[in-house]
Amino acid sequence: MAKGPEGLSSRELLALVLNSGTRQASSLELADRLLSKWQTLRDLADASVEEITQVEGIGPAKASSLLAAMELGRRLVAQQGHMRPPVRCAADAASLVLPRLRDLAREEFLVLLMDTKNKVIAIKTVSVGHLQGSLVHPRELFREAVRRSAAAVILVHNHPSGDPEPSADDLSLTDRLRDVGRILGIPVLDHVIIGDNKYISLRERGLCGES
Repeated sequence: MAKGPEGLSSRELLALVLNSGTRQASSLELADRLLSKWQTLRDLADASVEEITQVEGIGPAKASSLLAAMELGRRLVAQQGHMRPPVRCAADAASLVLPRLRDLAREEFLVLLMDTKNKVIAIKTVSVGHLQGSLVHPRELFREAVRRSAAAVILVHNHPSGDPEPSADDLSLTDRLRDVGRILGIPVLDHVIIGDNKYISLRERGLCGES
């Protein structure tokens, strides 16, 4: 209550959802076991009750609670997409995705599809990478933008290291995607890189965006 949910780690949030431990292990220790078996929350969310109950100390009730919490998160993200929140600056874009990306152990690349009034049509996952990065192909990214009749896009990805400073590969990919967007008439407005509770906007640094 003192920190607020946003101030807790994924481990601590999982422990709260589990509610209690066992005689042999605390709820935090059970959370550690889960994060040891599934290194990302996305992987855990895709697990079945049967798979989760294979973890020592996790029974059907705790597994069901975990998956129910994950499903609520999915539905919240879906509702946010339907609400079409406006994105007026990089901070707006970061606030939409920071809770989802900041604790991931792998790099994930998202695209925010925007309408003509800079409101979000949808947030789509383009690529889920490995510990060293992700692979993003312009075809995959802009296919969804064309399908949804997006007027523009904002690129977002995380750095699992926690340091949002752009790499040379980040800058090269941004240039490539910006060039493709210009050809298709779907401008890349910004590329936001998420770190540990912080972000960097390439547009604000003059490295991305259409005038």
